[in-house]
Amino acid sequence: MIVAVYKYVGRTKKGMMKKGTIEAANKNQAISRLVEQGIRPREVTEAKGLLYREVTLGRPVKHQHFVIYCRQFATLIRAGIPIVKATNILARQTESKHLRKVLLQIEDELRSGRSFSEAAEKHAKVFPPMFTNMIRAGEATGSLDETLDRLAAHFEKQYYTAKKIQSALTYPVSILIIMIFVVVFLMIFIVPRFTDMFRQFGAELPPVTKMVMGMSHAVANYWWIGLLVLLAAVALFGYFMKNSKKFHYGVHWFLLRMPVFGNLLQKAAIGRTARTLSSLVSSSVPILEALTITERVAGNPVIGKVILEARESLAKGNRLSEPFEKSRVMPPLVTQMIAVGEQSGSLDFMLGKIADFYEAEVDRTVDTLKSLIEPVMIILLAGVVGTIVASIIIPLFSIYQQVL
Repeated sequence: MIVAVYKYVGRTKKGMMKKGTIEAANKNQAISRLVEQGIRPREVTEAKGLLYREVTLGRPVKHQHFVIYCRQFATLIRAGIPIVKATNILARQTESKHLRKVLLQIEDELRSGRSFSEAAEKHAKVFPPMFTNMIRAGEATGSLDETLDRLAAHFEKQYYTAKKIQSALTYPVSILIIMIFVVVFLMIFIVPRFTDMFRQFGAELPPVTKMVMGMSHAVANYWWIGLLVLLAAVALFGYFMKNSKKFHYGVHWFLLRMPVFGNLLQKAAIGRTARTLSSLVSSSVPILEALTITERVAGNPVIGKVILEARESLAKGNRLSEPFEKSRVMPPLVTQMIAVGEQSGSLDFMLGKIADFYEAEVDRTVDTLKSLIEPVMIILLAGVVGTIVASIIIPLFSIYQQVL
């Protein structure tokens, strides 16, 4: 997304001339912002060139910055600050440049008479569908402050759950990378030197040494083939993940069936889905629309398929819990609590309890995994490096005995 920057020349309240740049949605907003800062602009022109434009790829606003924005927005509205003024305040103090520019555009649209949900809907890369739909419902019911509190709590819990999972995966990934570099270093620089020495002495080599020497020869001379194969595999994987729904679904099904980590991913996905649906239903978003939004933000096509089937079941007049009962990825606890919520008219409350339970389960599982993974990875690293070292030391003893 490309946003304009404006150059200006103006006079301050003290009568001094000042030049600079200012970010705004358009020229009129740039002038009004300068006036608010106590500068009487004489000349305001749009800055041209790549230096004054920002191109963003992927997600333009970090999750952390968005979480902070939601909490601050909720606090300002709860304190009675008008929405236009709150948007202006948050645009000036956020650390995210892209979020600042988007909020300035929204501020301009708010001043022209548009609602916040209408303005935010134009920036889908920053404001997810759940956010805009809950804001729209909050505007319609006059409970925007409560809606913003729910949104802030929702995105905060999502953020901290994601961080918990990342922290559990960081250590094993780091050890794995270190192990690969150590093995490659030994295979390319250390093992070949001993290989030449063994040939000179004509020593009888054990099978493990022959295997390590063969691997060393392959790594040292044909590493580029391995690199090309790896890059091709990554490219093909990315292509099929993006273009093949069956492949994408199959990969996520496999991940959910993985030992240890699959259980963690399943709990995280169920917690996220239940929290999203609970927040939408409690904010008076129509249930069918809430299910559609939840399916989009589930983050897992296997879970998303169950949500989509639940929506179709409900649209046909059947119970919401029926597809959950038939699904093999939904535990009985989820099915039973959703059924109770349907019967008692407290679906949002039951979904919130499901989310609380599985978020707590994710925390417990992550803590357990972190305590178990560390010794396992250390043993794995020691085993791999120890095997290479042993394959070199064993023939050395044989050569030493021959010399004596």
